[in-house]
Order: sequence, then C-alpha cells, then structure tokens
Amino acid sequence: MTEPMLIAKNTTTDLLLLPQMANRHGLITGATGTGKTVTLQTLAEHFSSIGVPCFMSDVKGDLSGISQAGGGNAKVTERVEALKLEGFSYQGYPVTLWDPFGVSGHPVRATVSDMGPLLLGRMLDLNETQNGVLNLVFKVADDNGMLLLDLKDLRAMLAFVGENAKDFTTDYGNVSPASIGAIQRGLLTLESQGGAQIFGEPMLNIADLIQTDKGRGVINILSADTLMQSPKMYATLLLWLLAELYENLPEAGDLDKPKLVFFFDEAHLLFSDAPDALVEKIEQVVRLIRSKGVGVYFVTQNPADVPDKVLSQLGNRVQHALRAFSPRDQKAVKAAAETMRDNTNLDEATIITELGVGEALVSFLDAKGRPSVVERAFIVPPQGQIGPITAAQRQQLIQTSLVAGAYEKTIDRESAYESLKARATVAAEAAATQAQTAQEAKAAAQPAASGGGLGGILGGVLGGTGRREGAAEALAKSAARAIGSQVGRSIIRGVLGSLFGGKR
Repeated sequence: MTEPMLIAKNTTTDLLLLPQMANRHGLITGATGTGKTVTLQTLAEHFSSIGVPCFMSDVKGDLSGISQAGGGNAKVTERVEALKLEGFSYQGYPVTLWDPFGVSGHPVRATVSDMGPLLLGRMLDLNETQNGVLNLVFKVADDNGMLLLDLKDLRAMLAFVGENAKDFTTDYGNVSPASIGAIQRGLLTLESQGGAQIFGEPMLNIADLIQTDKGRGVINILSADTLMQSPKMYATLLLWLLAELYENLPEAGDLDKPKLVFFFDEAHLLFSDAPDALVEKIEQVVRLIRSKGVGVYFVTQNPADVPDKVLSQLGNRVQHALRAFSPRDQKAVKAAAETMRDNTNLDEATIITELGVGEALVSFLDAKGRPSVVERAFIVPPQGQIGPITAAQRQQLIQTSLVAGAYEKTIDRESAYESLKARATVAAEAAATQAQTAQEAKAAAQPAASGGGLGGILGGVLGGTGRREGAAEALAKSAARAIGSQVGRSIIRGVLGSLFGGKR
C-alpha cells in the first residue's frame, strides 16, 4: 500500500491524503491571492513522488517552476521551520509542457470529429437552434463518410449542407440558412482567437499524459495564459481532455493509487452559462471516471461555482480564505462552511474569513471513504521552485521531453475538404462535357441559326445557350462552393458527442 501524503499540518495534527482515496476527486477553493496555486503545486509534487502522473493548466504562467529545485525563498524556509518538516529537501520534478498554440510547449490538437457537436457548439457559443443545425451537419457528414479533421473541413461541410438544404430536409429536417450563417460567423471568431490551431492532426494521444520518469509521475502543464483570453475555448478544451480520458481508459476498479490526477483550474468557467444537457454530461463523466483510476480536482474561488451534483462527488477539500465584504459574500462563506464536516471546536464560517495566505480548512477522506473532521492547518510548502522558469529552461524542457517531435509537424490527410473538392472537380468536368455535347448537337441541327463551325460551338460554350442550367451544372456549382469529398469512413466522435447519439 502506498504511503499517505502529508499535505497540511498544524500543531497537533498531520493532515494526510490517502492515495487509495485520491480518485474520489477533490476541491481547492479560495479567494485570489490566498494560496490556491501553491496548494496545487504541493499536491502535484506529492502525486508525482508516488509515481502518479498529473495534468494541470497554468493559467497565470507560474507553475513551470515545479520542474526546478526550489530554494532561496524566505517564506518557504520559514514555513518549513514552523511546521518542523523533517526530511524536507528542495527538488525538481519531471515535467512535460503543452501549449494549444505550440509556442510555450508541445501542440495540443483535437479533430473536429472527435470534439463532437456538443462541445464545439459550446466553444462557438451557439444557441439551441444553431446547435441543432450543427448536429445535423455532423450527421450528414457521418452518413456520407465525410471525415471532419480541421476547421476547413467543417466550413466545407457547412457550405455543402447549406447549398443542398432542400435535399436533406426529408431525412434530417429543416436547415436554416440563418443558423448556417451564425455557425460560419462563430468559426470566423474562433479562428481570430487562434482556435484553428487547436483542430487538426496529429491529435493528442491520451497515453502521452500518463507517463512516468524514473518512478516519478510526469507532471503535464498546459500553458493557458493566452488560452484564458477565450474562456469558453479554455473550458471546452479541458473538458474534451477529460472526456477523452473517460472514453479511452479501461475500467480499473479500486486501485492503491490513481493512474492520473487531473486538476481543472478556473473551474467556474466550465459551468458558467453551460446548458443543462452539458452540465448533466459533466456530472456523469465525473461520477464514472473514478472507476477508470482518474482523480479530478476542481480549483476555483468558491464552492458555489460548482453545481451541487458535481460538488457532492468531491470528497477531498482544501478551503482557503474567502472575503465577506457584502451580504452575498457572507452567504457564500456560510455555504462554504456548511459543505465540510463540522468540527465542534471550530467556527468554520468565521475562520474562513480569517485564514492567512497558505492556511486552509482541510478535510480529506479516511480509509473508509468518509470525510474527516475539518481542521485548520497550513499547507506544506512545495519542494520545487515557486514561479516561472526562464525561456531557455523552457526550451530545454521541450527539446528533451518524452514526446519531443511527436506533435510539432501537422498532418493534413484527405478529409471532407479534399473529398468535396474532388467531387466538385468531377462534377464540373461532367457538366462541361454535357454542355459541350448539347451545344454541338444543336449546332449540327441548326447550322444557320447557330452560325456553324468552330466559332458557333465556342460561342455556345463560352457565351451560354440562354437555357436554364441543367442538374449536372447545378451540382457542379454547388459542389464547387462546398469543396470536399468522400473518404469512405465514418466520423470519429468523442465521448460527449457519442453520448448524444454519435458513434465512435
């Protein structure tokens, strides 16, 4: 059995997080500047030391220091002496750096197909009607073997469905041109925010997040300071990663320690304005992913940021200080105090407003899965460097990483865009041949009227015949606007897409 991890301590009690209970999920809350980031680093270091990989997003750009040994920090030295931490030593931990934009780490990509219409609709901020049309577009692509890999594939598919809306009405329902236009505008906005770099291949292999180095778990740090400028893109990408873990990992049952611990920082963005259907699926994933050996820890300012159904599943709690400057704040403080197992010797509601930096109310699950009585304690300081590393150190980590070179070069294989483009070319050639044949026949039948000879034929082809365009010509024009072709395989759908009727 893996040894318990010392996370916090006061004058009388060591507060230990049991590894076998770490996949019962957790919650780290507190106002800005109260020590949540340092607590996050401490937890990640302890998990790494027992061989458990971690994933965390670095929203402020200062978690990369965990890769270097600490030291020279007077506050850390003071805390170590005050808590009388025997055997405390500064050390760095194995780290893999990731960046959706490929600047501060290895690129992180998803295919449009794998992201699925539910999450993509969330990223594009679509309403219910627009989401319905997006689902329809994915369904048409699925039924016609059109693989959607990147945004140009989705654009081509949207144009194709929009141009041929009448052909799909009977089998799929009405296609609103206004909704198609809204989705296209949403894609423009997404591209202006750099979202095009998130979609494509090679797609992230979830196994690359679950690695060890010399017996210690690799800490995966997602650079999110730029990504946070688009909150819904940030929340959706992290939710997709969580869904991928749920879908791809096998059932593991009760383990002596987790396979992976996933820290979801700024968790309030995940639930802010989220439709009920999405919140329901998040709750389902959080509930079921425990059996896959994954622990999920939400990091946010207030427990009220997390819906009750999700909050009830978060057994390990670290509550930093909250401020009560208004009646609403006071209500939130009282609610936060009531979410933890009461300690009759503490007035939790009052203490929450009095906690110092690095101090917290802590309650972890015991060996029987019961929340322990809440204790006031100081978080054990991290052994790694607190604060960011230099640009040179970052480049060194990227170049020597376990996945160096695996994701840097993009792949653009045949998909919906190329398929529709090829179809458009074939249809255009067929239409041109048909038009020329018809013109030649007309010229032969009425040489005088047409002017005869090569000039008459060319005039008919180049200048038109005055008739309405035929079906082949209409198809050619429509397909040319759509640009794409059949690949001969079904769309791959991520778990949150498949839960809504798609297929993997």
